[in-house]
Amino acid sequence: MTGRGAAGAVRLPSDRWQIWDTALWLVPVAVYFLFPGYLVLGSQVIITALFALSLDIVIGYAGITSLGHAAFFGLGAYTAGLLAAHGWGEPLTGLVCAAVVAAVVGYLTSFLVVRGAALTQLMITLGVGLLLLEIANKATRWTGGANGLSDMTVDKLLGVFRFDLEGRTGYVYSLVVAFAAFVLVRRVVSSPFGLSLRAIREGAARMPALGAPVGRRLVAAFTFAAALAGIAGALLTQTTQVVGLEVLGLQRSATVLIMLVLGGTGRLYGAFIGAGLFMLIQDYFARRDPMYWQLWIGCLLVAVVLVGRGGILGIADALRARWARRRAP
Repeated sequence: MTGRGAAGAVRLPSDRWQIWDTALWLVPVAVYFLFPGYLVLGSQVIITALFALSLDIVIGYAGITSLGHAAFFGLGAYTAGLLAAHGWGEPLTGLVCAAVVAAVVGYLTSFLVVRGAALTQLMITLGVGLLLLEIANKATRWTGGANGLSDMTVDKLLGVFRFDLEGRTGYVYSLVVAFAAFVLVRRVVSSPFGLSLRAIREGAARMPALGAPVGRRLVAAFTFAAALAGIAGALLTQTTQVVGLEVLGLQRSATVLIMLVLGGTGRLYGAFIGAGLFMLIQDYFARRDPMYWQLWIGCLLVAVVLVGRGGILGIADALRARWARRRAP
């Protein structure tokens, strides 16, 4: 995290693990033991948070506008699904293949995306997502079309742990993968590469004067984010053992964007807090008020935007800064 010391010097981002990091990651571990009946929902939250984290790299760090990030999530989901449906159900290699496929498509797409302004980026990413959605809809022989892909068998994890209906294996599997991805992303955004992405986001026109290859940095960031989204999609397929067209839909891209804005962009934990809060509130109001649950979600979003900038974590930072000023002599 960035900040200022007592002398006003700016502290650079650090990936050093702190006590509160451990405390935050102990929360999903506690959920496993305290709420065994909600592990299926919990795994969905973790997978969606990983997807939101990949979008945060694109929007929060690289400053690329995207409304079609579900294209890479869907590619990963269909890659893992097709492998399992054709006899290769080993989960870990399925994750690797999904990441590679999504990264390749992300790399090829990135050259179109990084050249344009915000509106151009929005239209290109949206167009790629809609194009892949239509391809999946027409290729019924492979994807099942509107009926989805469900005739698959995912092997035991590490040859030992079976994906059970209670969601125990899926929850632990998703949590471990998400944690490993988080540590990797944290290291990347705290590196000189991550600092250059922030500088590009703040003022791309000035970076060439410093000798920074803006285009190549944005291509690398977009490709990396696409690979992470593909992993999230593969996790969803392997834990649910079904793939539908909605994994490529505009609604998924828009929803994960809302989650990221709710939690706070460019903050890493914003993806996890936003996804967790959104999905838990959605589950609660969908059961209490099935007709109008979206109204309550909309009210929450409006309230967060009106109260402060930077989502929930931005509000927390503002409150912490106000408290520090009051305690200062």
